[in-house]
Amino acid sequence: MVPPSYTDSKTDEKENHWQTVKSLAPYLWVKGRWDLRIRVLLAMALLVLSKVIGVYVPFLFKDAVDILTSGTKPDMAVIVAAVPTGLIIGYGIARVMTLVFGELRDAVFVKVGQHALRQIALSTFRHLHQLSLKFHMERKTGGLSRVIERGTRGIDFLLRFMLFNILPTLLEIVLITGIFWRNFGFYYALITFVALVSYIYFTVAVTDWRLKFRREMNAQDTKANTKAIDSLLNFETVKYFTNEEHESRRYDEALERYESASVKSQVSLTLLNVGQGIIISLGLVVVLYMAAQGVVDGRFTIGEFVLVNSLLIQIYMPLNFLGFVYREIKQSLTDMEKMFDVIKTNPDVKDELNAEPLKIKGGTVSFKDVSFHYNPARQILKGISFEVPAGTTTAIVGASGAGKSTISRILFRFYDITGGSVEIDGQNIAAVTQQSIRSHVGVVPQDTVLFNDNIRYNIRYGRPDATDAEVEEAARLAQIHDFILGLPEGYETEVGERGLKLSGGEKQRVAIARTILKNPEILLLDEATSALDSHTERGIQKALEQISKGRTTLVIAHRLSTVVNANEILVLDKGAIIEHGTHDVLLEKGGAYHAMWHRQQQATEAAEKLEELTEEEKAEAFVKL
Repeated sequence: MVPPSYTDSKTDEKENHWQTVKSLAPYLWVKGRWDLRIRVLLAMALLVLSKVIGVYVPFLFKDAVDILTSGTKPDMAVIVAAVPTGLIIGYGIARVMTLVFGELRDAVFVKVGQHALRQIALSTFRHLHQLSLKFHMERKTGGLSRVIERGTRGIDFLLRFMLFNILPTLLEIVLITGIFWRNFGFYYALITFVALVSYIYFTVAVTDWRLKFRREMNAQDTKANTKAIDSLLNFETVKYFTNEEHESRRYDEALERYESASVKSQVSLTLLNVGQGIIISLGLVVVLYMAAQGVVDGRFTIGEFVLVNSLLIQIYMPLNFLGFVYREIKQSLTDMEKMFDVIKTNPDVKDELNAEPLKIKGGTVSFKDVSFHYNPARQILKGISFEVPAGTTTAIVGASGAGKSTISRILFRFYDITGGSVEIDGQNIAAVTQQSIRSHVGVVPQDTVLFNDNIRYNIRYGRPDATDAEVEEAARLAQIHDFILGLPEGYETEVGERGLKLSGGEKQRVAIARTILKNPEILLLDEATSALDSHTERGIQKALEQISKGRTTLVIAHRLSTVVNANEILVLDKGAIIEHGTHDVLLEKGGAYHAMWHRQQQATEAAEKLEELTEEEKAEAFVKL
């Protein structure tokens, strides 16, 4: 296969940039928002008016110079009081009006620009929450946050400079080239046009060449930021293994690569600036020389010579920033493209076109011949079937990796199954809306993560409109109310990043209180007491049993002592149900559950005996082991 040519890649890049600009257009020309559309049109009108007045300003200056340098000697008092003074004042007013119209343009357009930024940021945020669990498990938080940050900043830059720098400059080039042709002749217009085109071509070509350094800078910046955030999120792990220097070295390596790319970028910028300066100077010198010859020959006045200089300087001044603006616009388009790619990412789990909300009639959960895999090469669930009748409790136990937590994720519809069906009250969960499923199912996960806010907020998250009294009642049921009141700031206590200021057991109890407050018809407990000590576990277990009454409850557990009262226990092994029944029935069978029970009982007894030993006896026991 023939590899794509450089031209093809450039064409693809331009096509991608054009698609990105098209993606931005609906946010600027908002359907149904005539107030914003009028602002866009008014801003464009003010832009044109500002540039027309700006181009006319040098003519007033030229007329003033011509009158002041004229050879005639009329009454000087009349001249100073009338014509030149009027022209000079007009010149000043015109310059002010150019500025005023420019500022008015910005003031009129700012609402449109900020509305676009707000809607794009909101769309991105909403879309990220709509994406599947798979996307969020594979994402790199630091890199993703950088993509969104740079994308939003890129939109802001593009709106300000594309609309109010590039377009006005192009308009000014057309106007000034036309003026030169009309007032001074074809060759003046031609030389000016050639100089401007050469300047733009050189700027674009060198800037395109420099972009690879800029991209490398951004790539290393993203990597450095990802490493820094990942390291800070895992602060405790870094401390456990005393790997502060290791983390610093990894971060410094990324910063070193960023430094190298940054140096190359700055050196190439120097080359760009020097080249631009040479092209500008050549064009300016040639045209001014021709104008000076015209003055000597009597074809032009001194004022017209000044006019040529003023027009050239006026057009070259914004072009001085063209390299920077073009580079930033290209980079903005690239950054926006990456952000829009995130927005265009399709979620793996989607609602059907005519999906209706789930109608709860009791809460019976049925798994019918369910198969599932994350990777086709490794089957996780192998045609499992079971039913949890409304108002009863079913426990799922088994070794790590048996597929227990996968069942909870499937019930919550974080993933779509590859075979069979999952039903709630006879309704296939694939045919109802995801939001309605999750509104009726409450979960206490194994790994509890809290928001970096206070305890009250984290409990109230289960039902944001709950009253303080309801929040505190949920805390009482979760047996954490007294602990919270014992804190200096009570319910206003900040829990820190991911809840790091609380112990594992305290976080788990907050999560339980949050689920109690949600008051779901179906309760899913995924190792809900795994982070608790034996004494706290017994208390929480009673609370969970209390809130489970009248609810359909699915318990995923490692400690068998927490599920002895379940209506049915399913033993899962390698993705298949190998045993099921009540605690007593399974013990009588003498199978896998019986073996697991006795292993855990022996471990518990050993731990209890160890606790009773003195320190010297513990030391002797370890020596014997």
